[in-house]
Amino acid sequence: MSDLTPAQRTEILERHLHDHGHVDPGDVDAAIAAAESASGDGPSPALGARVVARAWVDADFRARLLTDPVTAIAEYHPQTVPIAVLEDTAAVHNVIVCTLCSCYPGGLLGNPPAWYKSFEYRSRVVREPRAVLAEFGMEVDSDVELRVHDSTAEQRYLVLPLRPPGTDGWDEERLAGLVTRNSMIGTGLPLAP
Repeated sequence: MSDLTPAQRTEILERHLHDHGHVDPGDVDAAIAAAESASGDGPSPALGARVVARAWVDADFRARLLTDPVTAIAEYHPQTVPIAVLEDTAAVHNVIVCTLCSCYPGGLLGNPPAWYKSFEYRSRVVREPRAVLAEFGMEVDSDVELRVHDSTAEQRYLVLPLRPPGTDGWDEERLAGLVTRNSMIGTGLPLAP
């Protein structure tokens, strides 16, 4: 069985679980589709983008998001793990990692990207964050403080990126279109208008 691909092993495991009455393949497919949904109704990058966009236009929500993020995010989707929101500023840029495994704000953003779970990212972003961010195409000025935050099973993080210049007067929906998953992890910036 060791010469099987991960996809083949997954298929065998899913079939075995189904045959023994533990899992319905339709439920698995529905869960994956929901996690990858662009609607923003369930945990997905689109849901996180809606939260960020609202924080950019609604000062009261932004304040709640920064002081009581679990309650603020629950207005969109309940959170089962504590989550802290890290606000980027002109002087500070935040990056999220889980050095032990792949703890991620999945209750908000859905499934983590494959690179987030990789040993290379988990080990290198702590040691050489500027180099890793450069590989993502993100140059961080030397005068900007880079803070790397290590997620755990008990504490997850979301980056509140800086709102892109030139977006004054934009509504939440239009702003949400600029928010990327990587900008909420700290390995990228929102899209330019």
